Amino acid sequence: MNNMPTVTKNLLIINVLVFLAGYALQGYGVDLDKMFGLHFFMASDFRVYQLFTYLFLHGGFTHLFFNMFAVWMFGRILEHVWGPKRFLFYYLVCGVGAGLCQELVQFIDYTVELAPYARVDVGGGFVISMGEYLNMMNTVGASGAVYGILLAFGMLFPNEQMFIFPLPMPIKAKYFVIGYAAIELLQGLANRGGQIAHFAHLGGMLFGFLLIMYWRNKKRNEQYYY
Repeated sequence: MNNMPTVTKNLLIINVLVFLAGYALQGYGVDLDKMFGLHFFMASDFRVYQLFTYLFLHGGFTHLFFNMFAVWMFGRILEHVWGPKRFLFYYLVCGVGAGLCQELVQFIDYTVELAPYARVDVGGGFVISMGEYLNMMNTVGASGAVYGILLAFGMLFPNEQMFIFPLPMPIKAKYFVIGYAAIELLQGLANRGGQIAHFAHLGGMLFGFLLIMYWRNKKRNEQYYY
């Protein structure tokens, strides 16, 4: 941990501490997901700050482990290249961008499927009000920021060879990122309304791509004028 760059290390520590705090506070009737998870913007529980705080909550140990493993594996490399301030800014932009895309997808689903109704059948013979149902639309996790990190690694080191289980041979980073994005898109289209926010993942990659391209264009312009 001593050799790990500052922002990467602190992201790991904060996410783990929040995860442990969530379990500890459940015994006192405090639900961090309800307070700080990203609710649908039309729900009464929505708060603007949730676009940031949802990044530090996770739906279980596996969810936390794989996200933090990716932050450790790829985030520390990006932080060494960019420096702590730029890396943290990139991480937050991808995370917030992912949240905004998730909100947009939920709004489209609401408009197309739910808007005409005042009550919703949630199965098992239970029918709840639309207000209650909208508050159930809650997103947690750093996955959007993590997918932005994967995108950045693929753009900065496109020809880096990566060993990905269960593939029997290494694959270049650029093909890994393209393949991951394609899988997320197909799964998002096939599993609308599922538990995994596939379009939020894609949103993190989209905002990451736009930010990297902005930085590259800005750098080229600065070199031109000097």
